[in-house]
Amino acid sequence: MLDYAVASPHHACMNALDLFEDTIRLPELDAAVLSMAGNGEIERGAVFTRPEVVTAILDLCGYRTEFPLHRLRLLEPSFGGGDFLLPAVDRLLDAYARAGGTPAQARVRLQACVQAVELHGRSFEQTRAALRARLEAWGIPAPDAEALCADWLLHDDFLLANVRPGFDVVVGNPPYVRQERIPAALLREYRRRFRTLYDRADLYVPFFERSLDLLGEGGVLGFICANRWLKNRYGGPLRGKISDGYWLKYFIDTEGADAFHADVIAYPAITVIQRPTAHAESRPTRAVHASAVESLSLPELTAGLLSAEGSAAWVEQVELTGTGEAPLLLDDLARLALMQRIERDFPVLEQAGCKVGIGVATGCDRVFIGKLDELPVEATRKLPLVMARDLVDGGIRWSGKGVVNPFDEDGGLVDLACYPELRGYLDDHGDAVRGRNVAKRNPSGWYRTIDRIQTGLLETPKLLVPDIKGEGVFVLDEGHFYPHHNLYFVTSESWDLRALQTVLRSSITLMTVATYCTRMAGGFLRFQAQYLRRIRLPRWQQVAPGMRRRLVAVAGERDQTLVDAPVFELYGLDEREAAEVRAIADAARASKGSP
Repeated sequence: MLDYAVASPHHACMNALDLFEDTIRLPELDAAVLSMAGNGEIERGAVFTRPEVVTAILDLCGYRTEFPLHRLRLLEPSFGGGDFLLPAVDRLLDAYARAGGTPAQARVRLQACVQAVELHGRSFEQTRAALRARLEAWGIPAPDAEALCADWLLHDDFLLANVRPGFDVVVGNPPYVRQERIPAALLREYRRRFRTLYDRADLYVPFFERSLDLLGEGGVLGFICANRWLKNRYGGPLRGKISDGYWLKYFIDTEGADAFHADVIAYPAITVIQRPTAHAESRPTRAVHASAVESLSLPELTAGLLSAEGSAAWVEQVELTGTGEAPLLLDDLARLALMQRIERDFPVLEQAGCKVGIGVATGCDRVFIGKLDELPVEATRKLPLVMARDLVDGGIRWSGKGVVNPFDEDGGLVDLACYPELRGYLDDHGDAVRGRNVAKRNPSGWYRTIDRIQTGLLETPKLLVPDIKGEGVFVLDEGHFYPHHNLYFVTSESWDLRALQTVLRSSITLMTVATYCTRMAGGFLRFQAQYLRRIRLPRWQQVAPGMRRRLVAVAGERDQTLVDAPVFELYGLDEREAAEVRAIADAARASKGSP
């Protein structure tokens, strides 16, 4: 429930908002904004929202006519055709009338109640006209209606506009715009202002950040938006921001439901987030997911979320305090609870004494890689190379490949004058080798590989992991090969690698990787370093001798049940949890092999 006194600006956001006080923009930035303002619906990411979704979000945010809405401030950061703005104003006028307000007083009493921003020129003018007509139809004199439109509506880029903070409610459907559609000057400015515009984040992510910063104490944000930020890498900073200072209050996964007037590629969700009041206690997130959306109407789902705890069996609750940047599995709360338990009880892989790395990328494999015996360089300047295709049936079936090694044992580039065969071979392919980006950036070291070849890695026992697979493949190399860049590797000075191999081949590991990674076409998983490093693992010294022997004994087993049995016991899973992990892992497995 909102505190229905107008909230004061939250002190913590004031320094960040200093960025928006200067209204003078560089010409190139102004030109970029004008370019975006003239884009069509697709280019500007406009997706129009169905009325029932608008109703649900306004209700969940507490913007309901039984409350004194004329004492609140509402923000719509990208109002487009008025899908949110116009129904919100209808509610405001109704609540104002219930409180005894008259059309004659509306100009003064409602002046500060609404702030709505829109960049696109035609949308701005059309919605302004519709709003003015609505106000006049309600009885507000034409000059006052025009004045309210001027007070409420701002024709600008929300991510750059100077908007006064302290809103009680922020609602909307932020634009779906990929970074490649944003002019370079504008993208640079966005990156300067918004910490959450990270990696390949869509434009809706900084809309979240700015809107959250503009909330007053106790204020509530409700968006219908893509759900990808909940899991993807680019959503990490936004998840961290919410975890650190906000309460994710309600969540409805509308994936597969008809939430928009037009089909969209991004999977949508209704997300309601509140800035807690001072000294507020931690409270759980209440959520429903797509299966409930398919069988119940949105009004029923909304009523269930707003009702007292336990009154709706399909409303699930989970505590998200302290989750940081970790993915939020709000479409699978049972898995989220299990993952939280495992992550609470065990350290990540590298804290448990293991290291994750990737093999060598050369930038020109046709020159640097060939049959080991046929590469015409000195024997000391080539290494046996293992590739993803060499991992067959749980072992290594080496294809005989080798890689040219231009590095000495100290990690520096060798002097080509000391290796005439290497120099001659590289000179013969000089155009290809010098044409690589890494060579252009390092003219004096033009013959280096992209990745430095690590001294001692060849002889180091390691588990090899192909990047793209339908299930976890972890193959032991006892120290005979150097890995290619399509292989990751795991080493450890504490864990027995056979025991570690069992753990990494288990359904727990597959569940973890499937939880964090982005799937490829065909359902294949990415076993990249960023996901491998999220695997939780007990410290070897805490593993009992009997358990160590059991883990080693099943390292090469093909039967997944035999592999899982000691690992489930190692992690302390009960029967229900074990069945849940196995079901998640089974569902995550794609067809054998790689795409």
